[in-house]
Amino acid sequence: MRIMSVVGARPQFVKLGPIARAFRSHPEIEHLIVHTGQHYDPMLSDAFFADLEIEPPTVHLGVGSGTHGRQTGAMLADLDGVLEEHAPDWVLVYGDTNSTLAAAIAAVKMHIPLAHLEAGLRSFNRRMPEEHNRVLTDHAADLLLAPTEVAVQHLVNEGLGGKARLVGDVMTDVCFSTRDAVAGDHPTLPAGVSPDAPYVVATIHRADNTDDPARLSAIADALGQVAAPVVLLAHPRLVAKAAQAGIELARGGVHVVSPLAYPQMVRTVAGAAGVITDSGGLQKEAYLLRTPCTTLRSETEWVETLVDGWNILDPALERLTEVAVRPRPTGQQAQPYGDGRAASRVAQVLLDEGRPVEVGSR
Repeated sequence: MRIMSVVGARPQFVKLGPIARAFRSHPEIEHLIVHTGQHYDPMLSDAFFADLEIEPPTVHLGVGSGTHGRQTGAMLADLDGVLEEHAPDWVLVYGDTNSTLAAAIAAVKMHIPLAHLEAGLRSFNRRMPEEHNRVLTDHAADLLLAPTEVAVQHLVNEGLGGKARLVGDVMTDVCFSTRDAVAGDHPTLPAGVSPDAPYVVATIHRADNTDDPARLSAIADALGQVAAPVVLLAHPRLVAKAAQAGIELARGGVHVVSPLAYPQMVRTVAGAAGVITDSGGLQKEAYLLRTPCTTLRSETEWVETLVDGWNILDPALERLTEVAVRPRPTGQQAQPYGDGRAASRVAQVLLDEGRPVEVGSR
């Protein structure tokens, strides 16, 4: 069976790692990887392939940045030829990026079976381009690989329950294995930040937080007032938007650094007193690493992280200085994201499903 994974952004590379390893354990699976180039910074792309021991992409489209429409359209145009040349039995897409939607449309138009990993997540916020991508992909796909019971229920509510399979969350697989591998390492911190004192890890990249200069300036002010050093892992989008608006990110106790390779990021988050983010993936990684998180959004796809206050939503920045550094919740933490063996279930489900007899009956 020939399976083609289409990826293009940092969270997808992380999910691809355990999937690629699981596929390698099945000689009957031929795995092809298409990298769209949606994230082209080496620290957001090449380093993840090396750190997660993923084989080099079969095809690299090199699309790069652009508006949502232009970026998605460029990928869609290029993917037609890739699918024609390699004729996969399944196209496997990951998460909620423009790469996901482009590959989904390309596969559907060419009647190639489509499987969606991380299906069923919903923020119910249609301002988010990620919400458009995930909803459209779910409704186009032949097979919906859901990470949680909540995600399965969302699919059932939308009439898609017959295509849903609960496999667990592959992010749990890679997060736990990486956590164990780097347990003895020191956190990767800039000069002036001690691993022996409380510090906070922050990431900001979503359009609602970066595109309005007033909003971005307010976030920068709030980060600067946190009562511990803040290690801001500055996504290229954040850097560009701050520069365009003339906003200085390094204020107060904020240390602006480049994104970390995944193993260093896991170790640094595990040692932190808190995480501040608008990233869906980092909310969940913080939860899995037992680090309290504060999310600068009004909603989260990962509602399970809110239980017992492991994650707190603070879209108005009203509580950030109060809750950014807080004690870990006491008591037994639930395990809604699986046992760390989701990737092997994904491989087995795809093998069991085979190629759908009537592709296109969506």
